[in-house]
Amino acid sequence: MKDMLVTLVGGGGFVGRYVAQALLQAGARVRVAQRDPRQAWFLKPLGGLGQTQFVAASVTRPDTLARALAGSDAVVNLAGVFGGQAFAVNADGAANVAKAASDAGAAALVHLSAIGADGDSPSAYARSKGEGEAAVRAAFPTATIVRPSLIFGREDQFVNRFARLAAALPAVPVLKGGTRIQPVYVADVAAGIVRALTQPDRWGGRTLELGGPDVMSFAAFNRWIVGAIGRDKPVFDLPDPAGAALATLGFLPGAPITWDQWLLLQQDNVAQGDGLAALGIQPTPLGAVAPGWLVQYRRHGRFDGTKQAA
Repeated sequence: MKDMLVTLVGGGGFVGRYVAQALLQAGARVRVAQRDPRQAWFLKPLGGLGQTQFVAASVTRPDTLARALAGSDAVVNLAGVFGGQAFAVNADGAANVAKAASDAGAAALVHLSAIGADGDSPSAYARSKGEGEAAVRAAFPTATIVRPSLIFGREDQFVNRFARLAAALPAVPVLKGGTRIQPVYVADVAAGIVRALTQPDRWGGRTLELGGPDVMSFAAFNRWIVGAIGRDKPVFDLPDPAGAALATLGFLPGAPITWDQWLLLQQDNVAQGDGLAALGIQPTPLGAVAPGWLVQYRRHGRFDGTKQAA
């Protein structure tokens, strides 16, 4: 990767900061392309002088992508959203990035998708991700598509969200507690993306699903969270009719779940195959890293003497 120019589309986001760090440590030059580059300036100290670049671009505007990707040796598309802009970003935007990468003559493209991506899914998010994958394949056939399970890390909106709820509520209700998940550490996902970039002849044209070492039910995950933050409170399954009723109110501000998220919970979020092992990466258990930042949700923070969950 030494001196290669890798453009990260959406590189200032949660996953992007870890991909950027891994690339910079490998000696690559990193160009971050996103709508507001100022939001990614925190990455500057991670690289040497001139090793990072920042450019304004939007996946919904192909003209901006053409400028942003010009001269790139490799491209990583990390742009993705839930909600009303899902098809504009996850499907049409993915197509725009793939075409711009091809036009720029990039040797490799890695596209970040998600487990469950399916063009025929009842979920708009999963359907947009599936359409995005198809569009990427059409425009850049040798792209590597990476499908992670639920990604956890210090800055995530996954573990932290449920930890906040567990800390605030007297009891923890769980929607679709039997649904299985396979949380994967963000640094492992980043390492996998970089590994795929370094070996485009091997990983080009393939789809890799990435999951962590722990497969657990959603109910077990919530019980683990409660233990990790030292809270002694019950965790109980909410009946499906009650969960569906809550989801129908998902359009309201502050709603705990949207209807589309409810649809996603109807299926397990577990990797098919072992993409991390194929890439030569040892997956990190949730319990190995999450307690380090979950102390903020304990009653007395780091001074809480409660034994942490393993």
